[in-house]
Amino acid sequence: MKIISQKQIRELNISPAQCVEWVKESFSLKETAQLPAKISLHPQGNDFFNTMPCLLPAPYNYFGVKEVHRIKGATPALGSDLLLYNSLNGELLAMLDADWITTMRTGAVATLAIQTFRSTKTTTYGFLGLGNTGRATMLCLLDSEPEVMHHVILLRYKDQAELFIERFKEYDNVTFTICDDSKELVAQSDVIVSCITEAQGLLCDEDNLYREGCLVVPVHTRGFQNCDLFFDKVYADDTAHVCGFKYFNQFKKFAEIQDVISGKAKGRESDAERILSYNIGLGLHDVVYASKIYETLKDDSNDIKLIRETEKFWI
Repeated sequence: MKIISQKQIRELNISPAQCVEWVKESFSLKETAQLPAKISLHPQGNDFFNTMPCLLPAPYNYFGVKEVHRIKGATPALGSDLLLYNSLNGELLAMLDADWITTMRTGAVATLAIQTFRSTKTTTYGFLGLGNTGRATMLCLLDSEPEVMHHVILLRYKDQAELFIERFKEYDNVTFTICDDSKELVAQSDVIVSCITEAQGLLCDEDNLYREGCLVVPVHTRGFQNCDLFFDKVYADDTAHVCGFKYFNQFKKFAEIQDVISGKAKGRESDAERILSYNIGLGLHDVVYASKIYETLKDDSNDIKLIRETEKFWI
């Protein structure tokens, strides 16, 4: 069994644009992969352990299961690990640190949603929540469409907006402004990307502030429940992730993003439609990423020999 660290993964210098391509590839496998809904357990408060299994179809022949957790007070608060198996013989191939995988595939999925559902008139992007997930989304967006100029409005929080701007100072296809109010950000944005993990109530309770033709991508789902009721269309990465939402049965139109990508469902049909895209996160993306990384690093990674019984044993 190989042990693959985050340091090894980061040293591969996988481009954000490549991350978007891997997400597209993984969505194309959704109908043939075995992908049960993730299991979420809560030890205390808002802490959680999520278990996310996925069996990739032939010719991939990988099974993987990711465990991701958030524990208040831990450093870092969010962590994840992934076990990767050969699905043909059951061999445990690798244990990977999945923190980079989780962050970058989340940003790549958000980017794909933006590119799939934004209106043709989009010029302005509003970002709420400027941690690693927000940075990953920005990286994927800028790197995968270098010819597009993006004007980005950042919601101020402590010194994160200034640090965010500093992080992207070398990109020539983005400009930034900072605002202090989420309602102001909503009113000025064609695409609204929220990467905040905690929201007390609605982030903008004035429905009229959402521009005609706007797209909302709530990466962590919180703060936009009012949009469920009046937006023209709602999409998700998986129906099981949203069917328990309070207003699911009141969505005007709903489909999965993969059905839009494959042409089975309609996406945006006019620049006037307001669209909401919920992308909760699929083990499918994690396992595809892990398989690509394993294939690259398997000959250069530390190995732990597991002593297995080769004959049936009796207790």
